[in-house]
Amino acid sequence: MKKYLYIIVLITQCSFAQKAFEQGNQFYQKEKYQEAIKSYESVLASGKQSAEVYFNLGNSYYKLHKVAPAIYNFEKALQLNPSDADLQTNLEFARKMAIDDIKEVPKVGFNKLLQDLTSSYHFDTWAWIAVILSFVFLGCFAGYYYSPTAFKKRMYFTAMFLVLLGTLISIASGMYEKNRLSNEKPAIIFAEKVEVKSEPKASSPNAFILHEGTKVNILESIANWKKIQLADETTGWIESESVKELN
Repeated sequence: MKKYLYIIVLITQCSFAQKAFEQGNQFYQKEKYQEAIKSYESVLASGKQSAEVYFNLGNSYYKLHKVAPAIYNFEKALQLNPSDADLQTNLEFARKMAIDDIKEVPKVGFNKLLQDLTSSYHFDTWAWIAVILSFVFLGCFAGYYYSPTAFKKRMYFTAMFLVLLGTLISIASGMYEKNRLSNEKPAIIFAEKVEVKSEPKASSPNAFILHEGTKVNILESIANWKKIQLADETTGWIESESVKELN
């Protein structure tokens, strides 16, 4: 009985989420952005999230010139679909509304090449690629086993080797990307203006000032303080309520 109850609840939640999403789209088309935001937020509150919901939510906040929420939701969408060109474009437009212009320290060498490769897909996507390649490998093995001629056997054997290599690369890329994301704690400044301290206490002198929409990486937390690092590798301490984590 409980099993059927869970199924009914799941179907009901999916139906509600789809209806709320479509309602949000209708509000957005009518330029009722505040109502659209409420509809999209209700989808997320139901436990359903997708790149499309975050993308539309980001667009709604962007239309209302709310910098931090727009950037935050575009970033959340990119976490789920990092290769989406429209997401990247809209995120860049939203970033232009932010006051702070932080220059990223360029990455060079092998680490940059590796990160460029692994970050091209979400780690879940790498896992699916590995699964698909595994089935292709089995197909090649069957072709090798049943091939009547030595030439075809060599072709299938070569294909097996290449597919196996691709599978191993996909698995390694997924593991590397998951580990990289778990080690990073990106966040967005939500306070309109925040004083970054040199130490985790209110009496500490200001190191610099940040404004809403700026992306930071959280290095550690102490009480109600968080140590942040900017793209230019500058560090400092801010109060926890000033920032919202992306993970």
